[in-house]
Amino acid sequence: MKHWIERIADDLKEWDVEKHVIASGTSISGSIHIGNSCDVFIANAVGKQLKEMGEKTETIWIADDHDPLRKVPHPLPESYDKYLGMPYSNIPCPDGCCDSFVEHFEKPLLDILDDFEIELTPKSGFEMYKDGIYDEYIRISLEKVDEIREIFNRYREHPLADDWLPYNPICDKCGRVNTTTSYAFNEDNDTISYKCECGADAEMNITSGNGKLTWRVEWAARWKIFGITCEPFGKDHAASGGSYDVSKIISEEIFNYKAPYPVPYEWITLNGDAMSKSKGVFFTPKQWLEIGPAESLNYFIFRSKPMKHKDFSPNMAFLDFIDQFDKVEKVFFNEEEAPSEKEGKKFKKIYEIAQINEGDSLPFRPPYRFLTVAYQIAGNNPEKIFEILKKNSQLTKSFQDKEFKDLEEKELEQFTQRIEQVKNWLDKYGPKFVKFQVMKKIPRLELADDQKAFLKSLADLIESKEFNSAETLHDEMYETLNGYDLKPQKAFQAIYKMILGQKQGPKAASFLLSLDKDFVVKRLRMEE
Repeated sequence: MKHWIERIADDLKEWDVEKHVIASGTSISGSIHIGNSCDVFIANAVGKQLKEMGEKTETIWIADDHDPLRKVPHPLPESYDKYLGMPYSNIPCPDGCCDSFVEHFEKPLLDILDDFEIELTPKSGFEMYKDGIYDEYIRISLEKVDEIREIFNRYREHPLADDWLPYNPICDKCGRVNTTTSYAFNEDNDTISYKCECGADAEMNITSGNGKLTWRVEWAARWKIFGITCEPFGKDHAASGGSYDVSKIISEEIFNYKAPYPVPYEWITLNGDAMSKSKGVFFTPKQWLEIGPAESLNYFIFRSKPMKHKDFSPNMAFLDFIDQFDKVEKVFFNEEEAPSEKEGKKFKKIYEIAQINEGDSLPFRPPYRFLTVAYQIAGNNPEKIFEILKKNSQLTKSFQDKEFKDLEEKELEQFTQRIEQVKNWLDKYGPKFVKFQVMKKIPRLELADDQKAFLKSLADLIESKEFNSAETLHDEMYETLNGYDLKPQKAFQAIYKMILGQKQGPKAASFLLSLDKDFVVKRLRMEE
C-alpha cells in the first residue's frame, strides 16, 4: 500500500535530473491560510520523500509579491482601496509592525515553518525582477511574442490583439500594474512603450524591475530559472486550457524546458464556505497550532487524495476530527487496535507521511474531548487534570500505570500543550452547550421532590462505594433513578442544576467521578 506522496516520488525518481527542485508558491494578497498554503505542505512532503529515497532535492517557496492588489484583504480598512492595482511589494504595512505589506502577511507563515519541520528556500518575485533574474526571459518573451500569442490564442475564444505584449509595466505616474498595456518593444535599448488607464503614455526599461511578465509566461520562466521538477498548485490552474496547460507549452516551445510534474489539489472550504481573504473567511496554520498539534494539520491534508474535497470546521466537528487523528496516531504506535488489518495499514501509512519528528515515541496526548470537561473542572492545573484522567480510565496502556510525577519532560510539555490547545478551543470555538462552571454555592433552582430524593440516594451511593470506572457508576445511577420512577432526563437535569446551575452538562458519571468526592456528596444532599 503506497501513499500518493510516495507514488509522486516514485514517478519523479525516474526523471533524469541531477537534482529535484520542488516548488511551492503563494500570492501575498492577504493572510496565508490552510487552503493556499497546501502548496507548501505538499511540496515539503514530496521533497522529504525523495530525500528518503536518496535523491538530491531542494524545496523552494516563491512569494508572488509583485502581483497587483485586486481586493482589499480582511481586516484592512476600506481606505486601503487606494492601493488597488499596485504591486504588493510597493504597499506599506497596514499596522506599522513590519517593513511592508508583504512582510506583514508572509511572516505568520514563515514563523511557523519550524513547528512543522518544513525546510524551504524562500524566494521573492519582487527581488527576482529587481535583481535582473527575469531579464533574459523578458527579452525572449518579447522577441517571440508572435509564438506566445499563438499559444494563448489556442485556448481563447477571442484572440489577443496583434500588438499585445506579454509584459505589464508599473505605471510611473499612478503606480499600478494591472491598468497598463504595453504596445511596443525597442530591442536596441530594452525599452517598453506603454499606456495606462490613468492617462500616462510612457516608456520604461525592462531591466528596471518596474514591471512583470504575464502570469502564464512568468510561471514557465521560473520553472526553467530554478530547474523546477515538481510543483503543487490549486485546481484552478489545472483546468483544461488553464494556466498549467498554457505555461507547459510556453515552457517547452519558448524556453526549451520540460514542464514540472503537476500536483493539482482541491480547495479547502471552511464550514462549507470557500475561503476568501477579502471576506475574512479563512483559517491559518498559526490558528491551527492554537488548537491542535502540527501533525494533525498534516494528517488533515494527507489523509485523502489531493483532488478530494476537504472541509474544515474548528467548531464541534473538530472534536470528531481530533478523535480520529488521535486514534490513527495510537494505531501507528501500536497503542490501540485498528478496526481492521486493512485500516491499520492505511492509518500507519498516512501517519508516516504526517509525522514530523520521525523516530519519536508516542506523544502524551490524552483524549481531547474528555479534556474539555477535565479542564473546566480543574482549571489550568495539569496535576489535577492528570488525576481526573486516571480516575476516569482515560490513559492509554503506555501511561495508565504512571503517576503525574513520572511524566518525562517531553511528555509533560506535550500534556501542557494539549491542555492549552483545549483551553483555546473552548475560548474561541466551543459552543455554549459544552461550557460549564461548577457553582461554588448551591444554585437556587427548583427541584421536584422525586429529584431531591434521587440526589440524596445518589449521594449515599457515592459516599458508600469506591468507583473505579465511570461505566460502573453510570450503571448504578440508573438502578437508583429507576427506584424513583424518574426519567433519566429529569434525573440528570437534577444533577446538573445542583452542581452547574443549568439543565445540561457533560456525561454525568464521569463528571461526578472527576469532582472531589466530599464536595459531590455534600452538594447532592444540598448541604452548604
